[in-house]
Amino acid sequence: MSFANFSFTNTDRTDDQIFNTNLKLTVLDEMGNPVEGATIKLYENEEDYNASENHIKEVFKTDKRGRVTIKDLDAEKYFVNVEKGDLNNYMTGNIVGPLENAKLNKANIIIN
Repeated sequence: MSFANFSFTNTDRTDDQIFNTNLKLTVLDEMGNPVEGATIKLYENEEDYNASENHIKEVFKTDKRGRVTIKDLDAEKYFVNVEKGDLNNYMTGNIVGPLENAKLNKANIIIN
């Protein structure tokens, strides 16, 4: 006589997981078309944004669908600068947030 003894443990406990605060930006032109290759910089405050200095993280580029995901952010508000050639988001609402902690936050940025 033979038998098998199986023991199952669930290692997917949600209280052991760490969720990061991320931001998915979609960059669109004024016609609503995605903008590939746009440069994105995030700033923690308006002074740095206005002076175009001390951006956080790195400089990001949008993919062919005009999207980029920026990971491991604080649940704060951010000033966003987007440029591609002569197109930019100056004077069109540059603040994103405050972000929700431990979530994938989403925002669209229009450049013209």
